[in-house]
Amino acid sequence: MIKKALTIIAISAVSISAFAADAALVEKSIPLKDGATVYIFKDGKMGMEDKLGRATHMQPGHVMETTDGQKIIMNGNEIWRLDALLHKDHRG
Repeated sequence: MIKKALTIIAISAVSISAFAADAALVEKSIPLKDGATVYIFKDGKMGMEDKLGRATHMQPGHVMETTDGQKIIMNGNEIWRLDALLHKDHRG
């Protein structure tokens, strides 16, 4: 319960529009301190892009720090969903 509350607070505090992904599926994207980006889908699940632009694995429940010092808890691991969005224009 506390994890969900922290996630909601962190997401509410950071309002950054989605980029590099389909805005119809992504609610927002949040840059992390290490150069990665977390994408939050409209259903509340998350996917993580590393600093090189690749969808990468992150354990659900892992605490991440945003560039402004906020803490976010990973909810889900939508690696394939994010990979499809990041590379939608590169596949035939």
